Amino acid sequence: MPIALSYFRKDDDKLVNVDIGIIVQLKHVLENGVDNILELGLNACQINCWNAELYTPENAEKLKEIVKDKVKITSLWAGWSPPAVWNFIDGPLTLGLVPREYRAQRINELKKGADFANMLGITDVTTHMGFIPENPATTEYRETVVAVREVGAYCKRNNLYFNFETGQETPVTLMRTIEDTGLDNLGVNLDPANLLLYGKANPVDAVDIYGDKIRGIHVKDGMYPTNGHSLGKEMPIGEGLVNFPKLIKTLQKYNYNGPYIIEREISGPQQKIDIIKARDFLYSVL
Repeated sequence: MPIALSYFRKDDDKLVNVDIGIIVQLKHVLENGVDNILELGLNACQINCWNAELYTPENAEKLKEIVKDKVKITSLWAGWSPPAVWNFIDGPLTLGLVPREYRAQRINELKKGADFANMLGITDVTTHMGFIPENPATTEYRETVVAVREVGAYCKRNNLYFNFETGQETPVTLMRTIEDTGLDNLGVNLDPANLLLYGKANPVDAVDIYGDKIRGIHVKDGMYPTNGHSLGKEMPIGEGLVNFPKLIKTLQKYNYNGPYIIEREISGPQQKIDIIKARDFLYSVL
């Protein structure tokens, strides 16, 4: 049976364990186990699920047994029901908790995700909140804050962090939203490539805005958009514009000890090749 590697980095003359993993679909793990993670020499994963019907006690127990003593689940990435269009035109109308017509259902789905995370005994739930409005004086912004606060408060009662994956909003808007909820259990899942793909910020500079709110990282690379309609292009690690050595150094300034979750948004053999490349890169710089 494949065995996950343990990664350590030196921090003030002490060895600190580092969790390096990938994003995996809940349904896939329930049906196929975690050998694909172990074969990559990784020790962690972020569970992704877009179907709230899978958040059952039976699936929680099955998942815990599958990963037991093999792979650490760093967080549940909780999706929500469609539609979801990942571009600049329809994205603001369809993504996250911003669109009013889908908001109530998605709040309920995210709460179910929080219940499932609690069953698993993990500490974090992550999602995309959507294109949060830049103008805090708008009704849409205020309603989004109320929605985030409702889910965040539910997570807090379950001793969970509720994390924003970066991307569709500027770092300042994300931090304003966190501050305006008045909650202390909201965090950030830093996706440096998304900040580029959506044209929102230089990822290294963004770390200084998010600071110690960062609880997880997607190791993903990308390019800025080249027009006003389409997102920028995701790239293999080292081929995009993310300065990972500088990013990691800046993270360490804020004593970041969370997971590094590799994400490559393609399928097939090349995805595995790119993940291994990213793994080896992380091992060399951490």
